[in-house]
Amino acid sequence: MTKSAAKTQAPPQAPPQPQRPWWLTLIGGILAIVVGALLLWGNLVTQVKTYFLLVEVLGIWWLVDGIFDIVHLFTDHRQWGWKLFIGIVSIIAGGYILMYPVLVGLELPSLFVLILGIWGVIKGCVMFFMAFKGGGAAYAILGIFAIFFGIILIAAYTVRERA
Repeated sequence: MTKSAAKTQAPPQAPPQPQRPWWLTLIGGILAIVVGALLLWGNLVTQVKTYFLLVEVLGIWWLVDGIFDIVHLFTDHRQWGWKLFIGIVSIIAGGYILMYPVLVGLELPSLFVLILGIWGVIKGCVMFFMAFKGGGAAYAILGIFAIFFGIILIAAYTVRERA
């Protein structure tokens, strides 16, 4: 192969990824503003109805997403064990939410606190270890804060559950 032929031959490129249409993002943003306004400034009845609507939408989302995960398993066989597991867990969670929306609606805020606490501890550990891989002192400090506040959230959830 000559030098000129090597220059004209382009390296292989990945196929273009489909872009999300701008109008979907716009619609999602408008819906988020409407729901947020209802939750913040609506009367108490409107706030409760909106909250439980969001709980039911979460249940429907997880149920449909779990079905899609399992269907996707048949077209893409990579990591099929994880896809099957996530699909089954999503279907069970979505079904549970749809069967007991009031119970889930009452427990969801405290469960969210626990999830945020666990996420904070994990993210803090990652940031702390990234500080030693070249991230700098700021990563270490932020990691320590994230771990500290994550532990506080987990402790608050634990104390609430015991009471």
